Amino acid sequence: MELRKSERKKVKIKLAIQGCSGTGKTYSSLLLAKGLTNDDYSKVAVIDSEGGSADLYAHLGDFNVLTLKPPYCPSKYIKAIDLCINQGIEVIVLDSISHCWTYLLELHSKLDGKNSFMNWKQITPLQDEFINKILYADVHIIATMRTKQNYVLNNINGKIVPEKIGLKAIQRNDIEFEFSLVFKIDSEHFAKVTKNRTSLFESSDKFIINSGTGKKIREWCNNELKFEKDSQVIRKEEIVEGKNA
Repeated sequence: MELRKSERKKVKIKLAIQGCSGTGKTYSSLLLAKGLTNDDYSKVAVIDSEGGSADLYAHLGDFNVLTLKPPYCPSKYIKAIDLCINQGIEVIVLDSISHCWTYLLELHSKLDGKNSFMNWKQITPLQDEFINKILYADVHIIATMRTKQNYVLNNINGKIVPEKIGLKAIQRNDIEFEFSLVFKIDSEHFAKVTKNRTSLFESSDKFIINSGTGKKIREWCNNELKFEKDSQVIRKEEIVEGKNA
């Protein structure tokens, strides 16, 4: 146990993208990964539990793919992450982590006994081990999450048009707390930040994710800052001079 001064070190981004099917979660993740590696797709790996969806974007570059097959247990994801790290991968895309949560829900439903709370004591450590692997892995990680979806009716040019909207992410309720950045993508492929520890994005902004977004995050990750006593922007005497001017 040690008490130390705050210090901003280089970090590895832990980022989540959530949205309905067809909103572009995989595609957006690959563009972010391109920017995070400074356009070097050979340092990117997709851990794919979406039935080979990553391979649909092979034209983007020579990124790596590790295909997961059922059951989508946390230990399988952890093993895949370790394999990627050992191969020198710098950005891992987990596409998606919703499958892992669905597996845990199914496992919970099969446990004996009527005490659901006690059964969760067996499931929660498995989820926590998986999340901790993401948080403490020395690589950038982009995790996609499916969302439950519904439809709303919009009046467009006099016509009633159904629009698919994303609701709650298919993962543990508090999952957003674990990531430094969370983007939600709508049916028009526009992203909006819903969790932000970087100060890079405004909550009101809507934008299309591209490789430039990844480069912007990369610069933030590589920025090292340390508080210096003599580098305060505004000193007391400067405030006084400003009032007397």
